[in-house]
Amino acid sequence: MTSIFRNALRLAVGLVAASAFAQSTPPTAVLTTVPSIELARYQGVWHQVALYPNRFQKMCASNTRATYAVEEGGTVSVTNQCRSADGKEVQAVGQARPAGAARVSNGQITPPQLQVRFAPAWLSWLPFVWGNYWVIQLEPNYRYAVVGEPSREFLWVLARETQLSATDWSAIEARLKEQGYDPAKLVREKHTP
Repeated sequence: MTSIFRNALRLAVGLVAASAFAQSTPPTAVLTTVPSIELARYQGVWHQVALYPNRFQKMCASNTRATYAVEEGGTVSVTNQCRSADGKEVQAVGQARPAGAARVSNGQITPPQLQVRFAPAWLSWLPFVWGNYWVIQLEPNYRYAVVGEPSREFLWVLARETQLSATDWSAIEARLKEQGYDPAKLVREKHTP
């Protein structure tokens, strides 16, 4: 088994374990998403610029990014990639689907509450392989997005570019505090050529 495949498998297993944990942890308060997202505008490449550290991304040392592509019926293919400490590319492929009250209509998902799985498709019938992916902040021009989940154990700041301005960070941190997150726990991502 190649090391890239092993790392991708570890990433997938970690995401499954994290999603099971996130679903079993009761929320402390209601987490609010943005009203809706336009799927066509949301798809494409997003760079992870910050996150709450988690065990399933430990092998990622830099250049973490996600590529989303809209599929039939409002599902979204998800390809996560990063560079490990030894310089190898690690990749995990998954799928996102609307969850809870979320509905897809006219190319929009309202509210943007999704579930993501990185486990193989044949395991998709198991509820614990799906992790919550809620868009809780979105810059109007889709330059950055903040993704969380109701337990507030996991958090990702995504952007179209690898850096955000000080003004953007101030807006993100203020909104995170309103949502019950601790911005001090965010770790900035390294991006290298």
